[in-house]
Amino acid sequence: MIETKQGLLESLLEQAITNARDTNKKQFISMTKEIDSVEPLYFFESAKDIKMDRTFWTSTSDQFYLVGVGSAFKIRANTDRFQVTEEQWRKILSEAIIHNPFNAPGTGMVAMGGMSFDPKKEKTNLWCNFDDSEFIIPQFILTKNKSNQFLTINVQVTKTDHPVQLAKALQQSVERLLKSSGKLPNGATIKARKEIEPEQWKNVVQLATDEIKQSKAEKIVLAREMRLKLSKEAEITAILSNFITSQTNSYIFAFEHGDDCFVGATPERLVKLENRQLLSTCLAGTAPRGKTSSEDERISKDLLHDSKNREEHDFVVEMIKKAIKDYCTDIQIPNEPVIYPLKNLQHLFTPVRATLQNGYSIFDIIKQLHPTPALGGVPRETSLTFIREHEQLDRGWYGAPIGWLDGNQNGEFAVAIRSGLIQGDEASLFAGCGVVKDSDPEAEYEETTIKFLPMLSVLGG
Repeated sequence: MIETKQGLLESLLEQAITNARDTNKKQFISMTKEIDSVEPLYFFESAKDIKMDRTFWTSTSDQFYLVGVGSAFKIRANTDRFQVTEEQWRKILSEAIIHNPFNAPGTGMVAMGGMSFDPKKEKTNLWCNFDDSEFIIPQFILTKNKSNQFLTINVQVTKTDHPVQLAKALQQSVERLLKSSGKLPNGATIKARKEIEPEQWKNVVQLATDEIKQSKAEKIVLAREMRLKLSKEAEITAILSNFITSQTNSYIFAFEHGDDCFVGATPERLVKLENRQLLSTCLAGTAPRGKTSSEDERISKDLLHDSKNREEHDFVVEMIKKAIKDYCTDIQIPNEPVIYPLKNLQHLFTPVRATLQNGYSIFDIIKQLHPTPALGGVPRETSLTFIREHEQLDRGWYGAPIGWLDGNQNGEFAVAIRSGLIQGDEASLFAGCGVVKDSDPEAEYEETTIKFLPMLSVLGG
């Protein structure tokens, strides 16, 4: 058993209950304790036993994990979502009783969540369990930061709660989460797959190229859907385990909302903030991996010199530079991209580093960056209008900002690509591509087919 300082927890709860009585309002408390090593996937799997929604985030190359269980509070915003979310987050932090003696990013009170790609797009039943903006402060959070691990308990108390009883109940939940069988479930396999109206999608690609040739836009990103039938109800832990093994340069995530779970492994960072140091990355321009090292090298060289992909990449570089210039100082951008290899794909990659000025937050940057030209297009509003009117797909959280932030102004958000929405024994997968004036509908279709591979592979197909 891992000790969580129940005496301290009881003391904090007693203080919170007293505050709740004095103010006649709920009181939030957050307590963080350093713990012995726990396997994050086992912690995630154990959460099924206490029947709470689960949230998972890892940057495996950084040896960083966040696993959230349950919900102590949900921040929802359907209008002015960046501003409203930040205002609610700041209010919670200012009023909470927080015990966190550690400076490690991802410790203390943490919110995990995401947003829809386009709140103006008509919503379908596919995404009925996901709001346009929803951030969860989990009741229990496991944080792994390289060799150190932490457990955080978040809870809202009322004036009628009893500190000893509540502390005991929280401790019992912690013990169940930390108790592992040492086994992970077996995953499902794919029984059938259906591409949603591929010929109509190609026609929309052609329509987009016609718009671009008429100088109505420079680039329009179009996405499509593949629907799967699985051999049994999907095991999210098995999917995450497969991703961790196969997608070592990606952000691996899962956001469980009721019976649905949005899961994926995206290589595309939107923004990372740590000690006011900002890192964003341009990841646009895609090619498959070669079957041999010589073929792989040839494909890499072709990608670096391909005019269509370089044009697509340059759009993103210039957009990010323009988006952050009024919020940051000391902006550093390399002159040329490099190749960013993944298991199934390789991309053109350019990092952007800067220092965030005082008075601004990670939400200010997200608002400026989303959607990047890699997911929306150029100009932004023109391309979004085209997508809204012509794309058959309700993207939901696909292609949108997902991530986390803590109470010490650290956080990281990625762009939710290479992803799927799991619904029991069915799943919807999503993939997109950037359409420019020389785009060929059949070639763009093949590019999206390649981009389905990461999700297909972890689902056993």
